[in-house]
Amino acid sequence: MFQIKNKKKFYILMAVAVLIVVLLTISLAKTYQTYRKDLPSLSQLHNIEPNLSTKLYGSDGKIFKEFYTERRTLIPLREMPPYLLDALLSAEDRKFYRHWGFDLLGTARALANDLFHLKITQGGSTITQQLARTLFLTREKTLPRKIKEFLTAIKIERTYSKDEILEMYLNQCYFGKGAYGIQAATQVFFSKDARELTLPECALLVGVLKSPNRYSPLDYPDLALNRRNLVLRAMEDNGKLTEEECDSLKALPLQLKASSSKTGLGPYFSEMVRQYLIEEYGEKSLYNGGLSVYTTLNPEMQKAAEEIVKTQLALLQKNFESSHTLKEDNYITIAVDTLNGKVRRRRVFKELQAALVAIDNRTGNILAMVGGKDFTKSEFNRAIQALRQPGSAFKPFVWTSALENGFKPTDIIYDTPVVLQAGDRTEWKPQNFDNTFRGPMTLREGLRISRNIVSVKLIQKITPQEAVQYAHQMGINSYLAPFPSLSLGSSEVNLLEMVDAYS
Repeated sequence: MFQIKNKKKFYILMAVAVLIVVLLTISLAKTYQTYRKDLPSLSQLHNIEPNLSTKLYGSDGKIFKEFYTERRTLIPLREMPPYLLDALLSAEDRKFYRHWGFDLLGTARALANDLFHLKITQGGSTITQQLARTLFLTREKTLPRKIKEFLTAIKIERTYSKDEILEMYLNQCYFGKGAYGIQAATQVFFSKDARELTLPECALLVGVLKSPNRYSPLDYPDLALNRRNLVLRAMEDNGKLTEEECDSLKALPLQLKASSSKTGLGPYFSEMVRQYLIEEYGEKSLYNGGLSVYTTLNPEMQKAAEEIVKTQLALLQKNFESSHTLKEDNYITIAVDTLNGKVRRRRVFKELQAALVAIDNRTGNILAMVGGKDFTKSEFNRAIQALRQPGSAFKPFVWTSALENGFKPTDIIYDTPVVLQAGDRTEWKPQNFDNTFRGPMTLREGLRISRNIVSVKLIQKITPQEAVQYAHQMGINSYLAPFPSLSLGSSEVNLLEMVDAYS
């Protein structure tokens, strides 16, 4: 009788268990069918292409500028420091290599907490679930999103190996300050390669992942230090560090070396390249395509050029302000303060600007470019966008044209007064700089001492059209008005084409 009762209990329990399994299976199947349309397709899973930054390299082979919507550089898992993985798994997902997308106990614990608070408060997410959320979902804390995350994680686990998932995760996640992925984060916070990360640095970056803005080591170093030490303690608990090692590492201060200014080296040159890349490849390729652009910019020469322009402009500005105080056009009015709705204004001197271009005369490669005093205040590139009259700097093109058309350096032209009729039928009487005339003069001497009258008479002999043709052949692209005044540099050109033509 006792055995019969026990058998009945056993069958009842078995029936209940089977019923629960069946109901659970039906429930899961129904849930899957409900959310299936919102899950990533097989094609999407197999074609995950993160946004990558485009990099500009200088002539030394080093990166000097990046363009991106998400600053990211991919790095394979095998090249990441082993203690980076130890820190990550110890702090985020110790069962990573044992589960198949989700942690039942962690999920149950988070679910119980959520039910207790009647809202989603705890994550309980595995690394795979975090990756699923980053790649395909939003960060909203709702039950439907959590279910999608759960199902997407399973699909990811069925598509990729554990190491591939880890590699994607560490290349995808956000570390703050515009850095996506471990390589970009290392460059932002330590100005080096991820392969060179030390153990404490790895722990710091893993700690940042929980809340990149709150635990930013640049903005909140104390909070970041506490987070790093929590990760180190997690590594000790997980058997990756001894107690002595953990205590020793926790005593170390943060050793940050933040990357340089946002404008970087050669901002005017970088902007010129950026505009070219957009025209050739489009904005999407520039900001998301991960292009590698090798330029001719020489970093050492660029630094020297920027320093020269800065120093010389400071001296010229000082001289300008001391010797041009009476001329009203040299001032501008600016608002310096707002008080009680009233704007206080004051007059200040206009800022002088300058441009510099250095090229390799053999190849035409641009080695250095400065387009103004301060790129952050004015992005107008005076090396390529500003049109200025070259003045006497144009005379060599006139002389070259003459020599190519049979004139000799020893030919004589008279440096004597001349009167020409301008386009509006008014008289034009060109003058020399010193307002004197020196009579007969060889072409060689006329160019050496830059005599305006010799230049005007010479262009009349070869014709302005001939001078224009030779100037264009030598590299001037701007429009040149074919009039005698062209010999004195009356037509506007930009600096880059003048430098190119001279070379």
